[in-house]
Amino acid sequence: MTKPRKLPLKAPAPVKTGEHPWATAFAEYQRSECHLSANTVAAYRRDLAKFFRWLGNRRVPALRIRELADYAGWLHEQNLAPASLARHIVSLKLFFRYLQLEGIVTDNPVELLGSQKLWQRVPVVLPPRVIDALFTAPRASDGCWRRDRALLELLYATGCRASEIANLEQRNAHLDGGYCLCTGKGDKQRMVPLGKRAAAAIQEYLQHERPRLAAQAPAPPGWLLLSRSGRQLRRERIWELVTRYARRVGAPPKVSPHTLRHSFATHLLAGGADLRLVQEMLGHASITTTQIYTHVDHTRLKKVHQQFHPRG
Repeated sequence: MTKPRKLPLKAPAPVKTGEHPWATAFAEYQRSECHLSANTVAAYRRDLAKFFRWLGNRRVPALRIRELADYAGWLHEQNLAPASLARHIVSLKLFFRYLQLEGIVTDNPVELLGSQKLWQRVPVVLPPRVIDALFTAPRASDGCWRRDRALLELLYATGCRASEIANLEQRNAHLDGGYCLCTGKGDKQRMVPLGKRAAAAIQEYLQHERPRLAAQAPAPPGWLLLSRSGRQLRRERIWELVTRYARRVGAPPKVSPHTLRHSFATHLLAGGADLRLVQEMLGHASITTTQIYTHVDHTRLKKVHQQFHPRG
């Protein structure tokens, strides 16, 4: 791995955009050397913007575990979701590792903060009956209801992230073969199976809606899912659509595309799927990330026991 250029040991004044130069250099290192996706780099930049806002006049090389623990407490006071709080800590760990490479800090006290498990929560999982209702939520009165049904089926059938679905090209959806080729974090491509129901929903969209949407674009679009203007269906729009249809069927208010990803993994493992195969389908770099789904059913069983057992 090529080592990034050396940064000055003294922190320079923040640039006019408000982003600290060290954060800018770190983002460039992630993009060019680590080959992380644009969405991932943007998320780390947002996390570090919070860190430097908290930092104030403190000097990064002088920070010790006590001050960093205060930062974790400050994040908690911002009412962040546990998963977001965990990501902020991970972002800071990676940033300090980068500063070690640059010789700006000699130690990484962030490593002494609690492990990610301390900040995790059991993910929200939808039961199959709610998912079935969600698939039929788009109605003919909705502008692009066939596209929206294909979207929902895709999210649950593949377990892909919203950004991966947004970037899925039509040529990579192999309906006859029953699989898709999606590009995940770090621009790594993986094959994900596609069930018959999802393939049928996509086929109906391709026949009856996509040609009309594609005609609105100035050039032939390559994306599978298109907006009303014939352009790429943005990640943010995917979140909006999932939230709208979840609300329509009375699903929990915090349902998102990631909820369908959580449900995909949990239902596979509950049905007896091998953990490492689920890891591969989700595109997780570490099996530790996938293991959180093995605890979901245990949690549900505990709730049932407490509710119905005489001595629960």
